[in-house]
Amino acid sequence: MTMRLAFDVYGTLVDPMGMSELLRQDAGDQAGAVAALWREKQLEFSFRKGLMKLYEDFGVCTRQALRFAMASHKLPLSDQRENELLMAYLSLPAFDDALPALQSLKGQYPLFAFSNGTYPALEKVLGHNGLLAQFEGLVSVDDLKTFKPDPAVYTYARRATGAWDEPLCLVSSNAWDVIGARAAGLLAVWVRRDPEKVLEDWGIEPSAVISSLSELPETLENL
Repeated sequence: MTMRLAFDVYGTLVDPMGMSELLRQDAGDQAGAVAALWREKQLEFSFRKGLMKLYEDFGVCTRQALRFAMASHKLPLSDQRENELLMAYLSLPAFDDALPALQSLKGQYPLFAFSNGTYPALEKVLGHNGLLAQFEGLVSVDDLKTFKPDPAVYTYARRATGAWDEPLCLVSSNAWDVIGARAAGLLAVWVRRDPEKVLEDWGIEPSAVISSLSELPETLENL
């Protein structure tokens, strides 16, 4: 059986904190804090909307989270600047290890991008970084109108990647995503980019833990 790989996008392949530099003109020395709160609230809003069955796509969550982060820091945000920042979000930088890792795995495993983002957003951000061509396909939660870590999303990923009779392994830097995938019966590799990050003690462990995507090829051989 050939294991299929489903890569999370935001935080795993591309870096949401890449917005910090652009935010300097708006927030000065607070740019890093604004970017971090933006990301935190983007995820929180998606979780809450999923639980409340009030789905709005990830782009809406991203816009609302930006407004919240700016308002929380008492910073002005014009409609024009808001749109500029959201357009820039579609060009987030890739992590340095992303493209080399995907290139080394292509041809050995079927590769898919699996994200809370919509298809147009994924095509833009992955295409911008030269990552899109490495994948056999994209899988978006927008098909189900809910978000990770809803178990239904991981089940859908099996179907969308053709992994019903083969193992499907999530690769994600988001610990909550890894726990969600493992709880739904998938394999999951946690890319622990920050050594200070702690996995919640829920009795659910990753299939493997790596610090960089460069470690993934060897790690997969031992799963």
